[in-house]
Amino acid sequence: MPIATAAAPRIPAEEPVAQVFSEHAQFVFRTAFGVTGSHEDAEDVLQTVFLRLVRQELSPEFGTNSRAYLYRSAVNAALDVMRSRRRRRLVAVAELPETAGPAAEAVDEADHRALYEAIAELKPESAQILILRYVHDMSDAAIARMLGVSRGTIALRLFRSRARLRKLLGARIREKS
Repeated sequence: MPIATAAAPRIPAEEPVAQVFSEHAQFVFRTAFGVTGSHEDAEDVLQTVFLRLVRQELSPEFGTNSRAYLYRSAVNAALDVMRSRRRRRLVAVAELPETAGPAAEAVDEADHRALYEAIAELKPESAQILILRYVHDMSDAAIARMLGVSRGTIALRLFRSRARLRKLLGARIREKS
């Protein structure tokens, strides 16, 4: 008796990659930029997400809710970029001689960087909700519909995500003092 294997999900025939790209590229880019704070990194994430589509590396969820799938893919890829950058920076700082001081940066740039690094430390679900709310300016109800949960669940997760983000940012500020 042959073993049944699950077929890899396919982009529906009526949605070629070019069409999906034209409909969702700006959304994916804005999502990635909201996590990374960098145009270059957001472009890399955009490319990564759509290369996966071309290579047919899709979950079954793509066919049922492509916008939510692309959103989660963008957040996860952007968080990977941020975590990778943080690891590289920690190695680079560890290799500096002790007499070298930190480079002088503008306060705004340092604050933004601290925010993006704190977001990268959040669980992906928390980062997703924050990005949908504050980058895409979506209501709790719209986020709930997109993620397939109740509005109350989103409100609670948003409250907890903001509290965790405040805690992470507070710790970063204390570290610098």
